[in-house]
Amino acid sequence: MMCLGFVSSASAQESFASFPPLPFGYSSIKVFDNQSRFVGRIVPEKRYWTPIDRIPLFLQNAVVAVEDARFYEHGGIDVRGIARALVKDVVKGRLAEGGSTITQQLIKNRYLTGVKTIERKLDEARMAMDFEKKYTKKQILEMYLNEIYYGNGAWGIAQAARLYFDKNPEELTEAECSLLAGVPKNPARYNPLGQSAKVTGRRDVVLRRMEDLKMISSGQRQQLRANPPKIIPAGQAPYYMAHIKGKLVERYGPQIIEQGGLDVISAMDLNLQKLAEKTLAEGVRKISPQLQGALISLDPVNGDVLAAVGGVDAAKSPYNRAFTARRQPGSSIKPLIYAAALEKGVTASSNWDDAPVSYNRGNGDTWKPQNYGKELFGELTLREALAYSNNVITIKLLESIGVPYFVDYARKMGLPLRAQNDLSLALGTEEVTLNELVQSYAPLANGGLRTEPRTIVRIYDRNRHAWSETPPATVSVISPEVAFVTTSMLEDVMAYGTAKSLKRFSKERPAAGKTGTTDDYRDAWFVGYTPQMVTGIWVGYDRPRPGGKGFTGGAIAAPVWERFMRQALAGKPAIDFPKPEKVVAATIDPATGYLATMDCPERVEEFYIDGTAPTEYCPEHGGDLLDPLTEASSAEDAQAVEPGGNDVKE
Repeated sequence: MMCLGFVSSASAQESFASFPPLPFGYSSIKVFDNQSRFVGRIVPEKRYWTPIDRIPLFLQNAVVAVEDARFYEHGGIDVRGIARALVKDVVKGRLAEGGSTITQQLIKNRYLTGVKTIERKLDEARMAMDFEKKYTKKQILEMYLNEIYYGNGAWGIAQAARLYFDKNPEELTEAECSLLAGVPKNPARYNPLGQSAKVTGRRDVVLRRMEDLKMISSGQRQQLRANPPKIIPAGQAPYYMAHIKGKLVERYGPQIIEQGGLDVISAMDLNLQKLAEKTLAEGVRKISPQLQGALISLDPVNGDVLAAVGGVDAAKSPYNRAFTARRQPGSSIKPLIYAAALEKGVTASSNWDDAPVSYNRGNGDTWKPQNYGKELFGELTLREALAYSNNVITIKLLESIGVPYFVDYARKMGLPLRAQNDLSLALGTEEVTLNELVQSYAPLANGGLRTEPRTIVRIYDRNRHAWSETPPATVSVISPEVAFVTTSMLEDVMAYGTAKSLKRFSKERPAAGKTGTTDDYRDAWFVGYTPQMVTGIWVGYDRPRPGGKGFTGGAIAAPVWERFMRQALAGKPAIDFPKPEKVVAATIDPATGYLATMDCPERVEEFYIDGTAPTEYCPEHGGDLLDPLTEASSAEDAQAVEPGGNDVKE
């Protein structure tokens, strides 16, 4: 038998509390969305000890009534209860748990295992009787109520009162007490957030026992049954809430979670958040139950994070892949390289050759980059190279503008990269978070402004009766002209490029975006935007491994993006990306890059930043000349032709 080594009764009063005393004046941190709809609460994680005089007498009586009606009469074991349990054991042919007193349950929880054996029951009985000699009934009941499990991670009455009713124990109503008293029998089944029929059925058992023992009248029982308590609903948006919790700790320190007392107005749109969670989970699970994914959607104008999902099931995996996980972005980084090149005067119509090239990496190591699928296109305009996600041309483009320049440029746009002299950056080899990648696309969508992602809009301190605001943080990082021309190029990604599955969507409303796929099909990305919203999707395995041929950003991530964006933008007007005054359009021959003549076999309209448009007509084709410069209202006016009719791969 285990020896407890109980303390003397003189010091017992001081020593039986296992946790710090429960502070007064508790109120949780409540989080609301941008329309002031309740999202959830951030509750303290620490356990506290509630003295018996702060636990309602009704709750004490209810627990005694349903768990151990002879609690105040027996000396630790209830002989009558044991006799009844033995009869059940004989009938059922096994060792049942019946007959345990409150003291025995406390002993079992504190000192013994849950294994049901005769030896354990004998130890439990002896220890319970010894326990009763050292502590008063009130002390034993106090210990029991502070150490029993109430489901959903709540241990003890302090955590239970906070979790289910947002109160300290002394504030609980009789209706709330009757509900909590029934939980310890089976916390998974009878906790207040469980199935309503089972929870209320157990409450009715509690009230009936109290009436039988003359603790309440029949009228009281009927009144309590007719007026059930209001239960605080389970928290919503777990990944977004976890991020807000981290932001609050950054701002106020870790003590704020225990202190509470805040109303947080978040940037979240609760309807979009629910849509994002549903769309991502359904889209990813349809591919494979082992896959994970993440989604972030923000307003490019002010940086408000409208929805953020860090995985397909927060209960099974709380790891936040939207804000924390770092993965290689693959080709989804390429738009930043092309924007950087435009800033240096390169034009979308400039012709580049994807002929094989090799680079000496030292120590006899040679790097020979290839296009996805190892195909060769020959000469392409820069617009076409981005649409087809041409690796070789992008590497040559990065080489021409310089890696240090690009790294600095990407940082300005919100994507932190290491200043390494490595052209593999063009293929997205630097690991980034989805949040960072989506942020870096915002300047392309809003005309050149970097907007810091904002999850907390304002906070009300209920203790100090004061508001604090978090204003949008924006800074101009690229020119509106570069943003517009890059966006125009990314519209072609949807029209005929690696995300051509989104062609119908892009015809219904102006939209731009880029796919990304890493080596061996390990990560699938798509980041796309309209003037109203930027949304990024990542899909992959937590432990990186190949997803199999066809596991690409265009095939895996883009369809999830489309399903979300269609519903997210439903009812919103389809508006164009505004064209800056310093952007001009010219009709050119894409094969030569010169202004087109009537005899040119192909003529397309291309956008240029003022001062970079061609000024000479195509020398290879004679005939009547066209008007060199024309106005164009949107990027949709630009038409591109697929080279050779080849199928597009990224």
